[in-house]
Amino acid sequence: MTMMQNLKGQQNETHGGLAVSLPAWAYSNDELAEIEYERVILPSWQFVCHISQVSQPGDYATLDMKKDSILVIRARDGVLRAFMNVCRHRAAKLLDGTGSCKGRITCPYHGWSYDLGGELKAVPSQHTFPGIEKDKLGLMPVEMEILHGMVFIRVVSGGPSLRESFGAAADLLAPYRLEEMVPSGEPWIDTWNCNWKIAVDNNLENYHVPIGHPGYHRMLDSDLSGVINEHGVAHSVSVLKEKPSANWAERMYQKLAPQVLTELDPETRKTWLFYSMAPNIGIDIYPDSFDIFQILPKDGTTCVMRYPVFVRPGSGAVAGGNGRERKVLQYLNQRINRQVGHEDRELCERVQTGMTSHGYEPGPLSNYEHAVVDFHNRIRAACPIVAETQAPASGTVRRRNDALLGTERSAA
Repeated sequence: MTMMQNLKGQQNETHGGLAVSLPAWAYSNDELAEIEYERVILPSWQFVCHISQVSQPGDYATLDMKKDSILVIRARDGVLRAFMNVCRHRAAKLLDGTGSCKGRITCPYHGWSYDLGGELKAVPSQHTFPGIEKDKLGLMPVEMEILHGMVFIRVVSGGPSLRESFGAAADLLAPYRLEEMVPSGEPWIDTWNCNWKIAVDNNLENYHVPIGHPGYHRMLDSDLSGVINEHGVAHSVSVLKEKPSANWAERMYQKLAPQVLTELDPETRKTWLFYSMAPNIGIDIYPDSFDIFQILPKDGTTCVMRYPVFVRPGSGAVAGGNGRERKVLQYLNQRINRQVGHEDRELCERVQTGMTSHGYEPGPLSNYEHAVVDFHNRIRAACPIVAETQAPASGTVRRRNDALLGTERSAA
């Protein structure tokens, strides 16, 4: 019996046999957030950038997470590589954001420099490092994979590849030609006042859409259930309604989307795909653009939301839809989804407030929330301490979780 199978059997159930949420303390505990970062986030695929941002030698992009920074850079041989964004001397962070490094990667602290392939090339005052072996002090490599133009890394390697994780669900992305898109600007990065799992829970289900996102409900026929595969990649399909929305922006989008971007097939032009990828990524795909919600733990009651947007390029008369129409379509999309983002944030922060309410007990989960159940089981597998209904004493969470993991390994 695997650890996952064993822990699935231990999940709490209501008297009706329905799965219930994780205990309230698990959504506010700083110690647990540290363990989740190590055991859930670091061994998972994380989005860094789009292939268009690193197309030429020297182009780079970085990803900053709770304790780690990762660098993706294209070398002079044309190969894209990923490294820990840390100097091998005294750990100074090397690069920030995105950009182009035409010569070498030079540490801003002491000037150690690396070529674009990550090899250490120069050490100032090298004579003061007798016996130094520069060939053993290159940047630390990180696992990397590209899917439909999206560049992902995994700090702790092992487990299924990115392509294997998506499986057949990756094929649905092909008609949208994501690899052709370009960034619309710098990623929007903000801190939400909620535990990262609350934001993930919200992103994993459409049950809240009719009430929580009235704009989506006006303009889209949405699949409230969706499907999920064994690797935690879920997706659902939403189609623009024939009935015009009462809201002008939504109504205009409904009208324009089928008319422009005629290089796409008619069905794709009116279909939105919503993907989630365990444990913390949502990918929203539209005919004119796509965005990524990357939800990163910060502490027990806050998380970092990283939100890049990528748009279909084109100006002037292009494939039956001129540049102005494309820009209008993208503007409408971002206006609509900016409002959805505000709604999601408010909903998640309301849940965080409610988690501390006296007497709250986890409620049952709908069959629409099956991806939430899958996510919670992944948390239970990595952090079996969440089986405790009450918060462990401060300072004991890691020790007790390690003990439980040892017990599960022995049982397996």
